Amino acid sequence: MIGIVGIFVVFIMVFGGYLMAGGKLGIIIKALPFEMTMIGGAALGSFLISNSMAGVKHTAKDLAKVFKGPRWKPEDYRDLLCLLFELIRLARSKPLALEEHIEAPDTSDIFGRYPRILADPEAVALICDTLRSASMNYDDPHQVEEVLTNRLEAGHHHRLHSSHALQTVADALPALGIVAAVLGVIKTMASIDQPPEILGKMIGAALVGTFLGVFLSYGFFGPFAARVKNVIEEDAHFYQLIREVLVANLHDHPTNICIEVGRQNTPSHNRPSFGDLEDALKDVRKEAA
Repeated sequence: MIGIVGIFVVFIMVFGGYLMAGGKLGIIIKALPFEMTMIGGAALGSFLISNSMAGVKHTAKDLAKVFKGPRWKPEDYRDLLCLLFELIRLARSKPLALEEHIEAPDTSDIFGRYPRILADPEAVALICDTLRSASMNYDDPHQVEEVLTNRLEAGHHHRLHSSHALQTVADALPALGIVAAVLGVIKTMASIDQPPEILGKMIGAALVGTFLGVFLSYGFFGPFAARVKNVIEEDAHFYQLIREVLVANLHDHPTNICIEVGRQNTPSHNRPSFGDLEDALKDVRKEAA
């Protein structure tokens, strides 16, 4: 919602200020379709040149993050801690019983209690692969932490592709606006024999290209790229929490301490209170009893 509000603010302040200063929208509206075709088309073409089809689809999908915000909410962090609590406790009390849950999480009743987490293949794979490695005696906490860190960094780098792609378009738009403006000047120079009032309108129409390129770059695509990056970095805390809890488990800390390590490493605005988490864990214990 805040993204939509921001878009309205940009339009209202820019064009509202222009009209208040005595400007007229007629020349902008008249030139807009042609300038948008040149600038928007060139921006789209350069975007397609510099990205694979997978990158194009990834960026188009990630544009929704501008308006939806982070995927993971405070209740998801609480649920993740409860899920890890159940799995760690089971791994310590009944190691063989854990295997059916990590080998087939889709049919696991433990994972099934947390459908939003189960719907994320990356989170599920991260949990199951780490617990599977521990069951195979690959339990050096420092090695596991290094492996998980490298895995998270690789995934994070991949997810940031859409932000980089949008920023590249934002950086190119002002120059593409100048290209459109230069073409308008060329057109104007070819009609130099026309009266001043006609030449004035033609020069004004040419300058719409420069305005449009800068306006789209700094008013929209630049902020879009920054917002996508912020959302991706915010959601990355969810996967980092998995690493912290599972590494603490490999250090043989008590299960409650492992979960508290995760809670403490949760961003403050998403962190469940100690009391809320304790109540949730009590409910987990009751269901498992």
